[in-house]
Amino acid sequence: MTPHPGASRRREQEPSTPSIEQAFSKLKHWMRNAGARTRDTLWRAVGSVLDRFTPQECANFLQNAGYASIKT
Repeated sequence: MTPHPGASRRREQEPSTPSIEQAFSKLKHWMRNAGARTRDTLWRAVGSVLDRFTPQECANFLQNAGYASIKT
């Protein structure tokens, strides 16, 4: 089976994702530690966990992944 002709081109155009994966890894770690077992406690945990990410940290994740513009 041959790969789709545009598959390699799309992969070249995609930005690197390690920084985004690091953010999700951190989020999953904090969510596991929260130990939420019901829908209500899960949503409360999501809200408190997301507050742990600082704006600068989020900007760094996006910039490192190639999604943020460079400020001059």
